[in-house]
Amino acid sequence: MRLPDLAAALRLPASGLPDVEVRGVTHNAAWVQPGFAFVAIRGARFDGHSFLPDVAAKGAVAVLGEGLPDGLPSPLPYLAVPDARAALADAAAALAGHPSRELKVVGVTGTDGKTTTSWLTRHLLRAAGLPTGLLSTVGYELPDGDLRHFPAHFTTPEAPQVQQTLREMVEAGGQAVVLEASSHALALDRVRGVDWDVAVWTHLSSEHLDFHGTLENYFADKRKLVERAPFAVLNVDDPWTAQLRGLAPLETTYSAENQHADWRATGIQERATGLHFHVTSPLGEFDAHLPMIGRFNVANALAGMAAAAHLGGAAAQLVEGLASFRGVPGRMELVPGTEADPRVIVDFAHTPPSLEKALSTLRATTQGRLWVLLGSAGGPRDPGKRAPLGEVATRLADHAVFTEEDHRDTPLADILREMERGAAGRSNFNSIGDRREAIRYVIQAAQPGDTVLLAGKGPEDTLERGSEVIPWNEVAEARAALTQRS
Repeated sequence: MRLPDLAAALRLPASGLPDVEVRGVTHNAAWVQPGFAFVAIRGARFDGHSFLPDVAAKGAVAVLGEGLPDGLPSPLPYLAVPDARAALADAAAALAGHPSRELKVVGVTGTDGKTTTSWLTRHLLRAAGLPTGLLSTVGYELPDGDLRHFPAHFTTPEAPQVQQTLREMVEAGGQAVVLEASSHALALDRVRGVDWDVAVWTHLSSEHLDFHGTLENYFADKRKLVERAPFAVLNVDDPWTAQLRGLAPLETTYSAENQHADWRATGIQERATGLHFHVTSPLGEFDAHLPMIGRFNVANALAGMAAAAHLGGAAAQLVEGLASFRGVPGRMELVPGTEADPRVIVDFAHTPPSLEKALSTLRATTQGRLWVLLGSAGGPRDPGKRAPLGEVATRLADHAVFTEEDHRDTPLADILREMERGAAGRSNFNSIGDRREAIRYVIQAAQPGDTVLLAGKGPEDTLERGSEVIPWNEVAEARAALTQRS
């Protein structure tokens, strides 16, 4: 795209701009390549304008920003915009050719359940015959089904990566995509340039308050997804849903508890083969089987079915799709073992509500003792959840092991002390700072018939230990511990 054309797409004056090719856009000076436009964003710690000489030397052809600082010249053509982050998203979408307009786009947001719901919805759309891609916290998939990872560690990547991935999906023959929309992505306009078809709302609880400040601000950012979609799938079991009703032109509701929802489940049974339940829906009534553990996954299944049905999925296709779903990596993932081993589960549960759900689910299907290993993130990331995590773990498990989980610049001893404080006088816990050592301890200590939940890391592929970022694979660590045990 030529620079004057990009300016016109952003509704900016194009006269006087050089007729140069713009090959990409970024706000990160380290990512600038020849032919890129650089978006200078003023952040809490850095002002992107300080990098203008660097990006010019790297071959950038233009700068977008909210105004040059007094006395600072620009070595490149400067396009003044009212909102730099919005301009980054709009420019990325324009340069990629607005790929979301060529796809059916399902957005999924919420605190808990959004990853499982995203993967379920992707699977159901494929079962309905739509070549479907996925962009989630676990990684992204083109319609070919191969899971890939972004080089940068984002819950949702930045706007240029989102748009480039959507373009890849179109070129790979994709007709639909399921995009897990985090609160950061919505607040920072990372998904601003996406044209949504369906918004799915799962559940809201306290999370990321270091960024949003209050639970109300957190809700307001997540609500943007529902406001921007023509059709919403809403969880009536979530108290926050009352404030979402009527925001989208069309909506449907789902519930595993409320029999007044449009999509509802009755007769829920947790068997050795998974979840079995009866569905009443706008498509009629039918029996369904989902080979997963956890009663809460019935709600996730209803949400996925409602979204897929809106895009053309038939009841028979949805039933077949549910029965063939094999779960999400790192989400209630069973680690293979032998009959002489305890049952080991890896799950991403890292908030008090999600940990309570996971432990309650496993308690109902555990013959022996229930063990849990968990940590809590460091830095300013909602330190208020550390003691509640310790309380939930020691209340619901027979024994808890507190350990590290991306403690970053926060002293690990401080985090462990807070979690121990949450144990509220209970003594059924111990603390082991090294996560690998802690995993081997708990798997050695557990007996056949016991269940061990390794919580918090799930599918993440790094562990942040102080200033060090090391490769990590929770399932591989569990397998190694099981091998050592045998």
